[in-house]
Amino acid sequence: MPLPKPPSKKGDLLSSADIDSQAGPKADKRSLKTRPSTDPLPSASLDLFDAQAEAGARRLTAKTAAPAQQPVPPPAARLPGPPAPEAVRSAPAPASVAAAAPAVAPTTKLQPRKPRHTGPPKLFVLDTNVLMHDPMSLFRFEEHDIFLPMITLEELDNHKKGMSEVARNARQVSRELDALATFADKNGRVDAKAGIALGKTGHREAGGKLYFQTTLIDVKLPDGLPQGKADNQILGVVRSLRELQPERDVVLVSKDINMRVKARALGLPAEDYFNDRTLDDGDLLYTGVLPLPADFWERHGKTMESWQQGGHTFYRISGPLVPALLINQFVYLETPGAAPLYARVSEITGKTAVLKTLRDYTHAKHAVWGVTARNREQNFALNLLMDPDCDFITLTGTAGTGKTLMTLAAGLAQVLEDRRYSEIIVTRVTVPVGDDIGFLPGNEEEKMGPWMGALDDNLEVLARSDSSAGDWGRAATNDLVRSKIKIKSLNFMRGRTFLNKFVLIDEAQNLTPKQMKTLITRAGPGTKIVCLGNLAQIDTPYLTEGSSGLTYAVDRFKGWPHGGHVMLARGERSRLADFASEVL
Repeated sequence: MPLPKPPSKKGDLLSSADIDSQAGPKADKRSLKTRPSTDPLPSASLDLFDAQAEAGARRLTAKTAAPAQQPVPPPAARLPGPPAPEAVRSAPAPASVAAAAPAVAPTTKLQPRKPRHTGPPKLFVLDTNVLMHDPMSLFRFEEHDIFLPMITLEELDNHKKGMSEVARNARQVSRELDALATFADKNGRVDAKAGIALGKTGHREAGGKLYFQTTLIDVKLPDGLPQGKADNQILGVVRSLRELQPERDVVLVSKDINMRVKARALGLPAEDYFNDRTLDDGDLLYTGVLPLPADFWERHGKTMESWQQGGHTFYRISGPLVPALLINQFVYLETPGAAPLYARVSEITGKTAVLKTLRDYTHAKHAVWGVTARNREQNFALNLLMDPDCDFITLTGTAGTGKTLMTLAAGLAQVLEDRRYSEIIVTRVTVPVGDDIGFLPGNEEEKMGPWMGALDDNLEVLARSDSSAGDWGRAATNDLVRSKIKIKSLNFMRGRTFLNKFVLIDEAQNLTPKQMKTLITRAGPGTKIVCLGNLAQIDTPYLTEGSSGLTYAVDRFKGWPHGGHVMLARGERSRLADFASEVL
């Protein structure tokens, strides 16, 4: 590479335009090999400002001058870098080149995320029950701020002892608050006015700040309300904050319905905590079943491919229906005068999908442990339960739809006949419908016995299905079946791993999302987990159809190739049970 020509004149002081251009980001020295720029470029304002770089640029003097043909990099080839040091030597540059340097800054500046809420951020005052319900609720309010009254911290301290779910959540909230409180000033104190950025502990979705109550707030409540009650003190804090900060909204967030009613009666805005809900409406829950339009064959028959393999017929379709399909979703087409189509989506590739016909479990020759499907949804459910590739299955439906009976029959058939699993493990949430009967005697299985009445009823039905074995044969079968079924409690599931087991979780609608995650992650190699539940029969406090762990699992697992879901619509228990579920 030839050396540049020596300078032909002495250096001069930089002009004001050149000084401003030096404050912008400079390119790396090795990248200054581009063609000269002759056209004037539009100037742009410099958004980034560095005081040190500005002072250094003002002291910059040119010791040498560059030749006239010295190449000048255009803005597109310049890379952002640190401000130019004082030792950099440069020659006076034309005004067009000087204006080109700051034009790079807008192209390299990152655009901030546009907030969803316009106007000043809201200030949410959290009730204690919100923190104990969801320990991560501190980071669920996006760009809005959070205010914690001191009485909330006192209630957290009172609930932190014990082994219950509420106590564990209270301890987790305390740990999160302790991690946030470490970001204090040099004296170890928290600035009450500036607050603490919620995103400092790694939760980037939280863009607001956390404020603690550090001073005595003048609480003004009606004379009829007891001043010493914790709920009334929080209401007083909300009212005082609205008076101190009238420029923005101050909202109380509580899971306590009576407290929200009391707040609205006092003219204070109050909201429920909605971030724990998977769905806003239970009717939007994924059903796992999709009826095909009546013109399905006319619209998809021209480009359809079909073949037979392993006793099943496969159809490869492409058309407007494909984007609405999910893997392991059941589709059906019932038209008068034509053979019905019952299939399952087995593969989705780009704009094409493969439908696989089902095995007909309504026929007696395909009976599962003596049980046959009585309706379309039960046939779908048995196809999932008997599929070895489906590791996680959820069945929902009203009382009497056959969820437990079909699952037990499929489990016994695959444990005792196919030898696919070693044993059946049955568990459920021990939430009583009425008053608790107290402590139960015996070991773990004996304590769980009263909660497993549904299991005994279904085993009795399955034992009666074999009429040719006689009394002795049925008794021996009962003993064999009982030896392959283990009843476990949810309280001792932490840390366990199930290998080659058929796990049945009954009454799963009473599980929280955290408990559901704990149970599903117990599955080891070769294990199938089946969750059964009726979302209309939730007995756990603070759980709704939208926030239940069963709803959470159905929504998160839809479309997974090794999971499936079916919502059973028709009851088959008895005409009395079916009529009662409709009218009562």
